[in-house]
Amino acid sequence: MFNWEGVSEFVSVAETESFTQAAKRLGISTAQVSRQVSALETRLATKLFHRTTRKVSVTEAGQIYFQHCRQVLDGLDEAERAITNLQSTPRGRLKITAPVTYGERTLAPLINDFIAKYPELDVKLNLTNLKVDMIDEGYDLAIRLGQLEDSSMMAKKLGKRTHYVCAAPDYLSTYGIPHSLSELDQHNCLLGTLDYWRFQEGGKTRSIRVSGSLSCNSGRALVDAAVKAIGITQLPDYYVLPYLENGKLVSILEQHRPSDDGIWAIYPQNRHLSPKVRMLIDHLTEELK
Repeated sequence: MFNWEGVSEFVSVAETESFTQAAKRLGISTAQVSRQVSALETRLATKLFHRTTRKVSVTEAGQIYFQHCRQVLDGLDEAERAITNLQSTPRGRLKITAPVTYGERTLAPLINDFIAKYPELDVKLNLTNLKVDMIDEGYDLAIRLGQLEDSSMMAKKLGKRTHYVCAAPDYLSTYGIPHSLSELDQHNCLLGTLDYWRFQEGGKTRSIRVSGSLSCNSGRALVDAAVKAIGITQLPDYYVLPYLENGKLVSILEQHRPSDDGIWAIYPQNRHLSPKVRMLIDHLTEELK
């Protein structure tokens, strides 16, 4: 067990280069500071200060010990701030970015619930499918979907999403139901921004290049085309689940459904996450379970 006696006194003397000034800073007597430092030197069997009648200077060993002690005390200060902030009420500006459709359908209502609970917040929510520069544009939080790129940002997983390959019953009755991945090249595949779909085969992820009469960067447009029996599409759950439930779309190739991927909260690296960001992340994590 670490013995803390004398550490605060030692650090104060090292920073002020004065036993008297250290005593004033700590609100104790100079004699008490001197006793604690002397006891610390005895315990360490090391001389920490050069003392003269005019000057106090740190020894080489004292410098090494000071660096370590300063880090420890800074950590304790930060821990205390973290606990204090835990009890704080979120307030002030909170700037967030998220993808458009997922933001509209899922995130915005949850964020609105959070605002209703903490009305002192001033939230700026930017829904865009473009990757913003969080640092340059001053964002506190970004919501990202799918596979994360390498980044200097911190990330916390909020939940997961499932991808479905689906088509309208009329399309399947006309062109048949594909039962294997190799049959996809015989079908009209409605594409998003990528020209391939991901699947699971033999316990491994496999990317299959597909093609069709429509490619569009809007999931809503692809859902509409699929419902109108134009072709087959692969989209996340929040686009297609209502249509799967009402029978306007049918899920196919379920044995090859890819593994679920993540819904992530991304935020800049900080020594301590602000209460408003941390509490919003906790709120989203709980609601997205």
